[in-house]
Amino acid sequence: MKLLKIWKLPLWQQVIISGILAVFAGMWLGQEAGKVKFLGTIFINLIRMVIVPLIVFSIVAAIITMESSSKATRLSLKSVVSFLITAVGAVGVGIILSLIFKPGVGAELPVMQGKHEVPKLDIEQFLVGLIPDNAIGAMAEGHVIQVIVFSVILGIALLSVKDKTPTLANVFSEGATVTFKMIEMIVKIAPLGVFGYIAWSVGTQGADVLLSLGKLVIMVIFTCLVQLILYAIYIMIFARINPLMFFKKMVEPMVMALSTSSSKAALTTTMRVMSTKLGVSQAATNFVLPIGTSINMNGGAIYLSTASLFFAHSYGVELNPYNIGLLAFTCTIGSIGAAGIPSGILLFLGLSLETLGLPVELVALVAGIDRVLDMVTTVVNVTGDACITLIVDKSENTLHLNTYNNPHL
Repeated sequence: MKLLKIWKLPLWQQVIISGILAVFAGMWLGQEAGKVKFLGTIFINLIRMVIVPLIVFSIVAAIITMESSSKATRLSLKSVVSFLITAVGAVGVGIILSLIFKPGVGAELPVMQGKHEVPKLDIEQFLVGLIPDNAIGAMAEGHVIQVIVFSVILGIALLSVKDKTPTLANVFSEGATVTFKMIEMIVKIAPLGVFGYIAWSVGTQGADVLLSLGKLVIMVIFTCLVQLILYAIYIMIFARINPLMFFKKMVEPMVMALSTSSSKAALTTTMRVMSTKLGVSQAATNFVLPIGTSINMNGGAIYLSTASLFFAHSYGVELNPYNIGLLAFTCTIGSIGAAGIPSGILLFLGLSLETLGLPVELVALVAGIDRVLDMVTTVVNVTGDACITLIVDKSENTLHLNTYNNPHL
C-alpha cells in the first residue's frame, strides 16, 4: 500500500524519493550496483528515441501557427541573441567568482599522465557544421543543431505555402500531438531510470571521489546558485514579473535535470510545465526551448571557466587579461558547442585548459567528479532555457499572465 501511495505522488517527488533510495542502494551494493544501470540506460534511450521527432514536429508546428515568416525570424533572432548574452554572462560569473575566491590555491593535485585528443577551435568548420548535407542522415546520427536548422527552414517554407498545403501542415501539427503523448508515457518511468543511474554512480565511484576536488565542487555549486539568482533578476528586469512564481513552478524540471544530468531528458517535462503552468505560448515553448536545449548551456560555461581557473590557481599559472579573455571566448564557444547529454562538456574542458597552458590530462582527474558537477550545472542549463523562453514570450506579448500568476497550477 505504501508503495502504491508513492506512485500517486507528483512525478518530481517520486524522482526525489527514487534518488534518495538509489544513494543508499549504491552504498550498500557497491560495485554490484552496476547491475541496475540498465534501468537508467533504458530510460535515457527512450528519451533519445523521441528527441528528433520532438524537435522536427514541434518546431515546424510552432512556425506554421505564426502569422508570418517574419515572426519566426524575429523569434529566432531574439532567442539566439538572448542565449548568447546569457552564455557570456555565465562565463563572466564563473571567472569573476573564481578570481575572487581562488578555490584552487593550496590544492595538492597530481598531474595526470597520458595523451588526450584536444578538439580544435575552427570557426569555419563550426559554421559549416550547422548545415546538414543530408537531413535524414543528421536525424539518424542525432546531430541536434543540424536537425533544428533543417526544421526551421522547413517550417518557414511550409508557412509560406500553408494555404496550398493544408494536409501537410496538419501532419506536423498532429505529429507534435502524438510525440507529446509518447513523451508523457515515457516520463512516467523516470523514477526507475533515475534509480538505476544514481545507484550505479554511487556504487561504482563512491563518496570518496569528491574529497580531492571538494573545493572545486563547492565552487561550482556556489557559482550555479549565483547564476540562478541572476535569472531571477533577468525575469524582474526584462519580463517585469515576479520570479518566485517561476522558480516555484520549475521545481519538477529542475529535479529532473538534477537527477538525469541531461538537458534533453528534462526537455519534455520543461515544455509541459512552461505551457501548462507558466503560461508560455505554444509557439515559444515549441520553438525557443528546443533551440536553447542545444545551444544554451550556461551551467556548462560555469563548469568550464571554474574548473580551468581552479587548476590554474592550483598549479600557479600566471594569469593576465589576454589569457583570461581567451579563456572566456573558449568557454563561451564550448558551452554552445557541447551536446546536451551527460558529460558532454568534458570534451571542451581540455581545450579550455590548454588556453591557460595546463595539461589536458587533468580532464581525467575531473572525470571522477563529473557526474556531480554535471548534475548541478544541468539544473542551470534547463532553468536558463526556461528563463529566456519566458522572457522572449513576454516580449512578444503572448505570455498568459493569469496562468503564470496562478499559484494552484
